[in-house]
Formats: sequence, structure tokens, C-alpha cells
Amino acid sequence: MATPKTLDEVLSAEVKQDLANRYFGFRKLIEEDKLDLAQKIREYSFILQKRISFDLIRIYILLGSETLIGEFLQLAGISERLFYDPHLVESPTIQARVFECQRFRGFTKAGRFQNFILDCYEKLAFHIVRYREKVGELEVEQGAIAREIQLFYQQNDLNAILGFLKRLGDEEATGAMQGGMETGLTEELNEKLKIEVPLPIEQVLPVIPSPTPLNVIRPALKRLAKAAYRQQRPEIRAMFAHHSTPCRARDRLSE
Repeated sequence: MATPKTLDEVLSAEVKQDLANRYFGFRKLIEEDKLDLAQKIREYSFILQKRISFDLIRIYILLGSETLIGEFLQLAGISERLFYDPHLVESPTIQARVFECQRFRGFTKAGRFQNFILDCYEKLAFHIVRYREKVGELEVEQGAIAREIQLFYQQNDLNAILGFLKRLGDEEATGAMQGGMETGLTEELNEKLKIEVPLPIEQVLPVIPSPTPLNVIRPALKRLAKAAYRQQRPEIRAMFAHHSTPCRARDRLSE
């Protein structure tokens, strides 16, 4: 027959359970917030990789030359050559993918070519603005989680908790842990239970400046488009003989 627990033993068990629930419950909330942040980072990274990259790659291919691309980036206020690779301009596979299921407006090939560059830039500017808004939201969330972790450690000092549990129920124990707790064990537990602060968003996702508004650079962008059309490859020009490019079945179904 089991020996009945004393009142001190019952209270000690309840205190230990309460400490554990509070400690690990708080940790669980923080970990859930971190997972949610990581998921949002993946989603916004997809926006960057798919939408912004496609907008830029279309413009790079249409402008064609390094000189015109450099002028464009300067006009747009984009300091770094985002998603630029010389092979992109020459790759038929990339060209087919980014120009799939596109619509062109205008009465001539040259007009449709020029208008499409303007339309691509307008979409690019919109997607960058949306991306920057989302990155701003992520920065707020990252800061909130960092403060949660700081508060967690302020309220849950593992050394103090372990010392308290060791002394619990020991009437002769003094302020210091009786007999001393093995330093190595405490450090090992601290390391295993450490909550890492999420990296700053600018270290995870690229910082993209706000683009120059289209109405500001429209005349200069038209000039670049005209120059690009004059020196563009015949197969690119031929694409603008029509008002649209073919869509694959899956793209038509998703529209």
C-alpha cells in the first residue's frame, strides 16, 4: 500500500507543476509565433521571387543590352541588379516562361512593345509597394517576438527556477542552493532550452527601395523602350505582331 503523501509533498508537487506549466506554456506560445512568422516570410519570399522577379526579368529581356538595363535601374531607383543575370536575356526557356499568357496593347508592333514595357514597370512598382508593406508588417512581428523572448527570460530565470526546485521542501536550505548545483548541468539545460530570437527581416529578405513613380520617368522610359526596340532580336519583335501570347491549359484554367 502506497504511503500517503504529506501536505508539504502535495503542495510541492503542485508548485512544481505550476512552474512547469507556466514555463513551457510561455515557451510554446513564443514558438508558435516564430513558426507563424517563418511561414509569412516564406509567403512573402514567394511574392518576391515570382511576381517582382518576373516583372523585372521581362523588362531586362525587352531592354536587352547592359547599357539600357543600367539606365533603367538608375531611372527606377533600384540600386542593385535584382534578379539580373546576363544569361536571362539570352535564355529561350526563360523567355518562353515569363512571356507566357501576356497581353499587349497598341496598334503597331513598336507601339505594343513600348506599352508593354510601361505596363511591366507599372506592375513592378505595384508589387514592390505591396512587398514593402508586407516586409514592414514582418518587421513589427519580429520586434514583438524579440520582446516576448526578452520578457520570457526576465520572468523565467532557469537558474533561479532550478535552485528553487532544489530547495523546495528543504527547511534547512538557505538563500544559496544547498550543496550547489552542477554548473555544467545548468549550462547544458540553458543551452538546450534556449529560445533563439528570429533574425532581423533585412537579413532574411532583401530590402527593395520604393521605385520611382511611373509618371515621373515615363518620358525617359519611353525613350529606352524605343532604343531597345530598334536593336531588339527579331524573335522578340515577332512576339509583338499579335496582341497576346499563348497560354498553357493550366494558366487558362487558373485565370
